[in-house]
Amino acid sequence: MSYEKAEELIHLATLMQGSAEGVSLLDITREFGVSRRTAERMRDAVQRLCPDIEAIDDDGGRRRWRIRGANVLAQLATVNAPELAALEHAIELQANVRQGDHHERLLSLSEKLRAALTHRLRTRLEPDIEALMEAEGLAMRPGPHPLDEHHVVTALRDAILSSSVVLLHHQPRGSKAKRRQKVHPYGFLYGNRHYLVAFSIEARDFRLFTLSNIDHVEAQTEHFARDPEFSLKAYAERSFGVFQGDEVQDVEWRFAPEVADDVRRFLFHPTQTMETNDDGSITVRFRACGLREMCWHLVTWAGYVKVVAPKELKAAYKMNVLETRV
Repeated sequence: MSYEKAEELIHLATLMQGSAEGVSLLDITREFGVSRRTAERMRDAVQRLCPDIEAIDDDGGRRRWRIRGANVLAQLATVNAPELAALEHAIELQANVRQGDHHERLLSLSEKLRAALTHRLRTRLEPDIEALMEAEGLAMRPGPHPLDEHHVVTALRDAILSSSVVLLHHQPRGSKAKRRQKVHPYGFLYGNRHYLVAFSIEARDFRLFTLSNIDHVEAQTEHFARDPEFSLKAYAERSFGVFQGDEVQDVEWRFAPEVADDVRRFLFHPTQTMETNDDGSITVRFRACGLREMCWHLVTWAGYVKVVAPKELKAAYKMNVLETRV
């Protein structure tokens, strides 16, 4: 929409609110110099944007529209049914994947938004929200997931916001001994397991700490200066999945022609390139670490993929899949 059309809609909404008797289609055609069909489209656009609009008939039987309630700008900034339904979906998803305390925060946001709506608007939106929720239901993934670590996440989030050093009381996976380690917390990575990304003072490098393995977070009095060169997004893109237990390597997979269409619709890694070969097969290349997670994923392609590189992944994949079609 152009600036001029946006200005015209705001102007029309202002007229509808400023007029006690309302604005008719004839009024719109005269005010803006447009045809009746364009006037209808302008009226419909204002109706979509301003929920508290009402239609009334004057003494001559002519239909007019006026806006009641809050000011025009507040009306234009209100939420709609698809937006609230999307928020409800996000709440359901967070309840399933258990990403820290995001579920409670989104639930609180939803309650505040609904409380800010007028009773009339809530009554009008509820059936649409319910219909959208039914039409766009989420398929929740069954299976194991980490337990909630709300107290840990809350303490770490406070430390991240204030750039405070923390002492982690944690038990590394596979170890019976508990450890304590001072770190500079930078952020979180969520996946099948949830991780804290932090700079380890002991190791002098960035490390991943499994949130479910952290028993307690002890705030320290000292603060740290964040590394301006560090990017959480770039750090995450180094790996396939989340865990980063091996070095970054060149990865090359060749998918059979039978699954070529599926492969083209799949994003394996943010840095990937795809090449269609003469026989219809697809070659995917990218750089990442996380060979174990790659192997787990490749098994789901049921032998329709051949690992070209690296050799360590090729050997691991052959142990899990006896036959390939490439």
